[in-house]
Amino acid sequence: MTAINKIALVTGAGSGIGLATARRLLAHGYTVVLTGRRQAPLDALADEARQRGEEALAHACDVSDAASVAALFEAIRERYGRLDVLFNNAGRNAPPVEIDELSVEDWRAVVDTNLTGVFLCTRAAFGLMKTQTPRGGRIINNGSISAHAPRPNSIAYTSTKHAITGLTKSVSLDGRPYDICCGQIDIGNAATEMAARMARGVPQANGEIAVEPLMDVELVADAVLHMADLPLSANVQFMTIMASKMPFVGRG
Repeated sequence: MTAINKIALVTGAGSGIGLATARRLLAHGYTVVLTGRRQAPLDALADEARQRGEEALAHACDVSDAASVAALFEAIRERYGRLDVLFNNAGRNAPPVEIDELSVEDWRAVVDTNLTGVFLCTRAAFGLMKTQTPRGGRIINNGSISAHAPRPNSIAYTSTKHAITGLTKSVSLDGRPYDICCGQIDIGNAATEMAARMARGVPQANGEIAVEPLMDVELVADAVLHMADLPLSANVQFMTIMASKMPFVGRG
């Protein structure tokens, strides 16, 4: 299925899952607004897209800052007048330390990006989608396997990802009158820079250090595209995509 003149916003588009997903959406006919904290990689991706005849807008934004998000959505409104898909992908982690050693500043930094940032972008997208013509749109949240089960020493990240599940359900319900769909994709061990440590060995629940399998990040991009391409009469409420043999299902 190919999107014609559909506008998508990808947060955290400068690297990893966001980069792969933005490229996939562009290749399938979406006009993609690329955002992240660093302008340079966004410009590089937008230039790459233009060389292929694709339409992309690079706009740096700190999703944890309300004014920055407002400026991003004003740029979208002025240039395109609508938004069809929002992929809430931007996220960050905290140092893997014991709970009593985690600073309040590190806790707040994770909450501000992973939860408040998703709320701010969702809030702005919701307001645009319910008033645009044709009305409606789709919001896809990156939940992570951590929305189901924690890793050792991950209280901030895990708490925010569990919270995203509640946010997803609330938006899915509240969006019904306005033809706004909301779903969540929970990703496990996609081969990105952030997940590279899995191949070197990471702590397990039993205290051991173990190497974990990774999957191609392009498979995640394909999954997000599938969710984005659905008509608004259907919704993937929750999807889990993971490296098949990673220690998640059962006892490892």
